[in-house]
Amino acid sequence: MVVMARLSRPERPDLVFEEEDLPYEEEIMRNQFSVKCWLRYIEFKQGAPKPRLNQLYERALKLLPCSYKLWYRYLKARRAQVKHRCVTDPAYEDVNNCHERAFVFMHKMPRLWLDYCQFLMDQGRVTHTRRTFDRALRALPITQHSRIWPLYLRFLRSHPLPETAVRGYRRFLKLSPESAEEYIEYLKSSDRLDEAAQRLATVVNDERFVSKAGKSNYQLWHELCDLISQNPDKVQSLNVDAIIRGGLTRFTDQLGKLWCSLADYYIRSGHFEKARDVYEEAIRTVMTVRDFTQVFDSYAQFEESMIAAKMETASELGREEEDDVDLELRLARFEQLISRRPLLLNSVLLRQNPHHVHEWHKRVTLHQGRPREIINTYTEAVQTVDPFKATGKPHTLWVAFAKFYEDNGQLDDARVILEKATKVNFKQVDDLASVWCQCGELELRHENYDEALRLLRKATALPARRAEYFDGSEPVQNRVYKSLKVWSMLADLEESLGTFQSTKAVYDRILDLRIATPQIVINYAMFLEEHKYFEESFKAYERGISLFKWPNVSDIWSTYLTKFIARYGGRKLERARDLFEQALDGCPPKYAKTLYLLYAQLEEEWGLARHAMAVYERATRAVEPAQQYDMFNIYIKRAAEIYGVTHTRGIYQKAIEVLSDEHAREMCLRFADMECKLGEIDRARAIYSFCSQICDPRVGLGAGEGQASGLGVRRSQPPHGPTHPPLPCPVLPPTQTTGAFWQTWKDFEVRHGNEDTIKEMLRIRRSVQATYNTQVNFMASQMLKVSGSATGTVSDLAPGQSGMDDMKLLEQRAEQLAAEAERDQPPRAQSKILFVRSDASREELAELAQQVNPEEIQLGEDEDEDEMDLEPNEVRLEQQSVPAAVFGSLKED
Repeated sequence: MVVMARLSRPERPDLVFEEEDLPYEEEIMRNQFSVKCWLRYIEFKQGAPKPRLNQLYERALKLLPCSYKLWYRYLKARRAQVKHRCVTDPAYEDVNNCHERAFVFMHKMPRLWLDYCQFLMDQGRVTHTRRTFDRALRALPITQHSRIWPLYLRFLRSHPLPETAVRGYRRFLKLSPESAEEYIEYLKSSDRLDEAAQRLATVVNDERFVSKAGKSNYQLWHELCDLISQNPDKVQSLNVDAIIRGGLTRFTDQLGKLWCSLADYYIRSGHFEKARDVYEEAIRTVMTVRDFTQVFDSYAQFEESMIAAKMETASELGREEEDDVDLELRLARFEQLISRRPLLLNSVLLRQNPHHVHEWHKRVTLHQGRPREIINTYTEAVQTVDPFKATGKPHTLWVAFAKFYEDNGQLDDARVILEKATKVNFKQVDDLASVWCQCGELELRHENYDEALRLLRKATALPARRAEYFDGSEPVQNRVYKSLKVWSMLADLEESLGTFQSTKAVYDRILDLRIATPQIVINYAMFLEEHKYFEESFKAYERGISLFKWPNVSDIWSTYLTKFIARYGGRKLERARDLFEQALDGCPPKYAKTLYLLYAQLEEEWGLARHAMAVYERATRAVEPAQQYDMFNIYIKRAAEIYGVTHTRGIYQKAIEVLSDEHAREMCLRFADMECKLGEIDRARAIYSFCSQICDPRVGLGAGEGQASGLGVRRSQPPHGPTHPPLPCPVLPPTQTTGAFWQTWKDFEVRHGNEDTIKEMLRIRRSVQATYNTQVNFMASQMLKVSGSATGTVSDLAPGQSGMDDMKLLEQRAEQLAAEAERDQPPRAQSKILFVRSDASREELAELAQQVNPEEIQLGEDEDEDEMDLEPNEVRLEQQSVPAAVFGSLKED
């Protein structure tokens, strides 16, 4: 049962409360000025009817009128109570009055102002809302205006009242000038473009302005140009032409867009001729191809639109004679614009670099068929191009200018042009030399030979002040007398048109100036030789040799020695030897082979054979390692032809000592083959035994040789491959030498050996194989090759076992490889000769000897009977005739 009670206070006879309210009422009576007590009471009465709750708030605010918490909760509750009612309901007015009463005490609280303004905006009371915003701005300090203005501006933009909004924005910009962009955007949206352009111009001119949107000054300027150029009828307060031209001087990297904006402004204003003048001015002043392309494309589009508009107008209103003339004029103007494009583009490139010679030549080509324009272009080019800044060769402009006059039959003008060109201070001497050569060629083309000689003699005459060729401080006119180009042409003309003495004087002068090349020296000597001055030609060679060093002197020596031998042969043998010794003194190994062969040929034909052999022997030491093999082949061949093949033994031995392992194996095979032919079986066997130390038995016929390089017992230098095939006889390719060696030795022992020699060969083979097996580097390379790591090291074989010894790893891997090789080896036929056992007994060998050998050579029956008569321990010797090559030159006719 709910107990209702009425207070007996005479001041509040209508105050009614329930029994549950008594504790809160008693607390309030004790602490009626405590906000917490009132808030606890209000929190308890949240579920009570709205009038009772409002009455409680009113009681609290009557005692505590300056409490922000009570006012904020009270106003929020009142607004929530009318939220779903119609805005015309009288309750809204009561809530508004409540807010007004609150601002008597809470006028410095921006949160209450914002809530009240938003509440008024929801009611749609525009004037009341605007005045409330103004009251809020007046009541609050300026530091808190930034909280009011965003809602105020949103309110202004939400209603189609541009004048009110503009006034509000103007007030706002006084507080926050950096928000000008927002105001400009609103002006654009409300079609107030004139004021927007003014504001944008102000922003652009303010260097301290920082865009909130992150726009650069150029972007703002570009927006201004677009705004004023696209709306000429709405923007009246600004001088558009002055603004855009100011941007042209300010933003030089964006000239194309600004020129197009200025022209677009005049086009939209209806001033078409003015727009055309702007386009013409733009294409004559832009400096980049990009800007030119933008302006030209816009210009062409403008002309096309003008033609299309004229044709459309004529078709609608009927064609008249004046319209036809105007249309023809527009078409002709458009065609002329298109035809001028290459020339205009060339002008842009020349404005970028007026010293670009190639572009001037292209400009002349564009004027083809118009002589007056060509002459004007050449004249402007030679006056504009600075030789010290030129890109290209500036003398070609003068030469082409003179050639133009020459092609048109005006030789005197061409000579004048070239004469002026000889006085130009070029940067390079070669430019002036080319001009002088062109002067001479001009006279030669018109058969004025004497004049050509006179001009070139004038060019090579000594100046009043001599200077070095590369002395940049002196003008080129003082240095051209050392130009080889002019002297070479003068020498050619003297040979063709002058006398012997004049030509000789020119060549001597070239040598005195020390500007000759090896080819000039050779030409001089050949010229003297043609006129039968042989000793003079040899002197010319000597002078040339004194001017140059190796390798430039190589051609001079080769020609000199060849000519000397052809001239004197063996008549001046000592002099020829001195020349060869002089040539070989200091000769690089790269060029020594030719000279040594020529020297040896001289000794063979005119000198002594032993001298020739000495020259060949010197040549084998003097040439490059890559040429030593070829040199030894030539040495061996010549020695065999002169002294006989027995004389080549020492040469073979020397070659085997000097050459790389790869070539030494080939030499050993050839050496042993020669000894076999001479019947020296023991010598051949000794050679095979020696060569076996550098031949790995495990490498087959198809294996490479790089594995066994440097593992021999004789030398330590690295192997070098031959550059040419050996001369005397063909040999096996390098990749087959190792495998072929053991097969050759086996065949040799089968033909000429016995049981002991075969056993010795097998012992040597196993010994060599064991030697290679113990070579750590070789085994490592083999294992890395198997594992596919060609660039690895020994430690790479077991990356996960860092503590294991490397040698132990190598031994384990070698055992694995040996086991795999034995397992993969195919079974051998029983009929094959098995040279694999060293501990076999005599009985086992006898059994093997009785087996049928498919490789055995079938002999006649008589020979078989003779062999059966021999004792078991006897060796049959065969007699052969001594080859005729052994006797050499001692052979009887």
